[in-house]
Amino acid sequence: MLPILFAFCTFCSTFLGGLFSLRYRKKMHLILGFTSGVLLAVVSFDILPEIISLVGRLHMEPIQPMLALVVGFLLFHILEKLLLIHHSHEQEYVAHTHPSVGKLSALALSAHSFLDGVGIGLGFQVSAPIGILVALAVISHDFSDGLNTVSLVLVHKNTDRTALYFLLLDAVTPTLGVLSTLLVRIPDTVLVLYLGFFAGFLLYIGASDILPEAHSKHSSVGTILMTIAGVLFIFLVTRVV
Repeated sequence: MLPILFAFCTFCSTFLGGLFSLRYRKKMHLILGFTSGVLLAVVSFDILPEIISLVGRLHMEPIQPMLALVVGFLLFHILEKLLLIHHSHEQEYVAHTHPSVGKLSALALSAHSFLDGVGIGLGFQVSAPIGILVALAVISHDFSDGLNTVSLVLVHKNTDRTALYFLLLDAVTPTLGVLSTLLVRIPDTVLVLYLGFFAGFLLYIGASDILPEAHSKHSSVGTILMTIAGVLFIFLVTRVV
């Protein structure tokens, strides 16, 4: 019962983060600044340390997850540019946004949320205390996951309803991840490569997509401070929880 209970808490945390983003859309430049800091910090303080730990334990070549990182970065870059090129054939002028890019980003974040749920389930398979610690860490940053999902969907000119659909998907996937651990376990070698791939994706959307958009119309000291706040928030979450 405990894994399911904590999975429900991740749903609530994610959904509240998304609703916050919808409610304060007029401050989207500040939210996007915060989001870019969160994504940078998740890669730096959460994903890469986990990769380093797993690589050492599995005696893998570090180049393998780093290749996966580059593939993740370039793959999303290529997909985004192809969508924009296609869209530009339909209009004489096109801004650096496209609804499909936002949806693709939201789907990728939902896949990561699924693995968050897997992490909770596997933690409880080891022991209840470890499972609780993992669950608390996931719940703490899932508010940002919901915020990130809605921000990405909205900034690429999707509707509120579309943003809400993808928020629900992102909120549900951790619960599905927990349930999946009752049936199957992801091999650590596969997990390392996935983490590298996802780190590349986050670096791309954070530095090349979200941060430039945050400063495109409302560049300010406040936006910069929100980016720093996003970095500090995840740093504290990963260190304290």
